[in-house]
Amino acid sequence: MAMTTPETARRQRAYVRVQGPDAVDYLDRMLSNDVPEAGSVDALLLTPKARVIAPVLVWRRGPDDVLLLTEPELGPTLLGQLTRMRFAARCEIQLEEHSSTIVLADVPGIPNRDYGRPATEVLDETLPASLDDDGLERLRIEAGTPRYGQEIDDRVLPAEAGLEARAISFSKGCYPGQEPIARQHYRGKVNRRLRVLEVAGAAPPAETPVVFGEKDVGRITSAVAGLALAYVRVEVPDDAELRVGDATASLR
Repeated sequence: MAMTTPETARRQRAYVRVQGPDAVDYLDRMLSNDVPEAGSVDALLLTPKARVIAPVLVWRRGPDDVLLLTEPELGPTLLGQLTRMRFAARCEIQLEEHSSTIVLADVPGIPNRDYGRPATEVLDETLPASLDDDGLERLRIEAGTPRYGQEIDDRVLPAEAGLEARAISFSKGCYPGQEPIARQHYRGKVNRRLRVLEVAGAAPPAETPVVFGEKDVGRITSAVAGLALAYVRVEVPDDAELRVGDATASLR
């Protein structure tokens, strides 16, 4: 039987290394998820009011060596925040230069959960890209994965973006933003959630209102032809007939 070559795509990233005897302990006190014994986890660096400073993919490279992968525009922000709060922690924090290729298969590398199927982020390998940026974006939207600057900004709580299950531990010790995160999780509720929409026709622009009946019930955050991500109020029925601009839309 012939072997199928997995699809691949380039991904732009920034990389921050945290290395030293206190690296893991320090990151456990700063991030919303525990640094793993091996492999990778998603986590958030938050303000004390639980607004997202940076989403990160945390990769444990060694006992005292952790690489944080984030969006390309957030590298200096992540570096600055972690350096400013380090105080006496014995660790070095530096930007690193790498290149990332997403391989849509379970292969050696950094496990990545952004695309709704087995995927691995491979560093510094010259692999031909079989998917362009639009193709990778379609997979992200279809999987309902939020992205900083599109679904994640200072208007959004992690629970609204669906980040609780994948990027937050409710059993770990203290970190910035933990109290409002826990209070919302155990005693509160959200009024809107990130949803995948099927939209007839071309991709609507970001911030296009989502309309149910005569009422605006949400806003588009990302879109490709036929699919979009949007924040939609939780009271909207799953079978609602929606409008986005001049197009009809429905919830997945």
